[in-house]
Amino acid sequence: MMAKREEAVWNLTLFLCLVWMATILYGEMLTYWVPSLWTCSWPHLGINRTGYQGGYVKVAVLADPQIMDKTSHGLAPKSVALEISQFYTDLFMRRAFLASVMPFKPDMILFLGDYFDGGPILSDEEWQESFSRFKHIFYLDTRERQTDIQVYYIPGNHDIGYAYLCPHKPEVCRRYEKEFGARNYRFTVGKVDFITIDAQVIDGNPKGDLTSACWDFVKNVSMDVISNSRVLLTHIPLYRPNGMSCGMHRHSPVINQRVSRSPHDQEIVYQNYITEGSSKLLLDLIRPSPQVLVLSAHDHDQCTVTHMSKHGPVREQTVGTISWQQGNLYPSFMLLSVSNSMLPNNSSPEEAISSNLCFLPMQTHIYIWYLSLFLLTLLALLLWPANGFGIFNHINDLIGYLSRNFFRGGTKEKNEDENCEYEMIWDAEGSMHLIKKTLMVQSTCSSERVLLERGNVVMRATAKKQGTQDMEGCPAVDMNIDVGSDCTVKLPSKPRKSKTKRMILRMFRAFRMLTVIAAVNVPLYMMLLFKDWIGLTNEFLHNR
Repeated sequence: MMAKREEAVWNLTLFLCLVWMATILYGEMLTYWVPSLWTCSWPHLGINRTGYQGGYVKVAVLADPQIMDKTSHGLAPKSVALEISQFYTDLFMRRAFLASVMPFKPDMILFLGDYFDGGPILSDEEWQESFSRFKHIFYLDTRERQTDIQVYYIPGNHDIGYAYLCPHKPEVCRRYEKEFGARNYRFTVGKVDFITIDAQVIDGNPKGDLTSACWDFVKNVSMDVISNSRVLLTHIPLYRPNGMSCGMHRHSPVINQRVSRSPHDQEIVYQNYITEGSSKLLLDLIRPSPQVLVLSAHDHDQCTVTHMSKHGPVREQTVGTISWQQGNLYPSFMLLSVSNSMLPNNSSPEEAISSNLCFLPMQTHIYIWYLSLFLLTLLALLLWPANGFGIFNHINDLIGYLSRNFFRGGTKEKNEDENCEYEMIWDAEGSMHLIKKTLMVQSTCSSERVLLERGNVVMRATAKKQGTQDMEGCPAVDMNIDVGSDCTVKLPSKPRKSKTKRMILRMFRAFRMLTVIAAVNVPLYMMLLFKDWIGLTNEFLHNR
């Protein structure tokens, strides 16, 4: 019996080990493979390109990584909580970039701003530290091995602030431009022109230098002859009426328009959308064709809207954050297919440039599942019967007993069963046994005293005949038992182990099993946790 119980305990331990191994492998590695293997693909693969023989430039679009720093979530600088949050946030984006984005083999990577969390507030040393982490997360510190992949950036409000900041802290804009380049510029990919603007200053004081420079750039673009389709890149989204629907991919409530200005010089201190007047003027000056697309970020959640301009409808897509720590439970990135040659006149706009939104693993849900599985494991180890799945055998015995005694109809059992009663006994490991006790009663009911001897041996149902014979041959002892009018004899039961001792034994068993599960899975978790980070950290330090 003890050997069988020990075997059941180890079978449960093995089962839980396998469950945890599968969970960790999926949560720390396999889930990042899902976008490239199953849920996402380049949009041009699903377009009917009748008569079109050209290729496409593949562009991966990432937004709002907002590298955590001393300004994040109100956590104390250099605190353990901040260090842990930084590590797991950086690790998630690192894994997402390497295992979810890079398997698509993009030709170009486009960042839509907000690379830092407290960029304008950080000192030069702190800013360089965050910038080094940013390059490390997105593999930019080893660009010599990726010379075939172009990278473009646009500024965000967490990088350089709004129109009010740069005139007061010009060093913030200077260090950004030194590392990331110009804030207003254009570039061509295939047969599509990308127009990048510094949206943080577009609504500033018209007499300000930064705002004037941005609008001068837009006006120069408007005077060019349009030969290609155009895409407008802006970190801050264009104006949306309050309560406007953002489409099926939106998971958080839509944020209404909010603009704050400095009372001193009316410069922008904060805004979540470009104002309505500036949005219309941008679309009119850039003169978009029906093939235009506006890409924005800043909102941290996905949004697809259509704007009406005098040149026709314009579609804007706001890309959600790639970080799981920025208020979006469903981080994402976007794949763009950009036409690499001239299209036939009868081509649809989607054939010039098309997009596909791709979702990353829901890291918060993964951690919730880890916690839930841990609680379920503890409950299983503490409450699972010692005989494991053998408990169903005891249930079958109980059902058989009930059917024989309550549903047997007119069939009469042997006389030796009639003078017996059954008692359910639970042992220290939680297993239930049916104990059959043989009673010695007189043939007629009376109030006489009956002398019986009750031995210390537990008699089971399989030995009922021999037990009856033994009881008949035993001499009487001085143990008086009253027999009532119902001829039922009550025998004292065998003493049970105390509940405290039973609980201690179960806790010891649970601790032993939990130690085995941890010994197998903790090394696996640590290996998966650092398999990318350790090697790449050494490479990063070497390159510095």
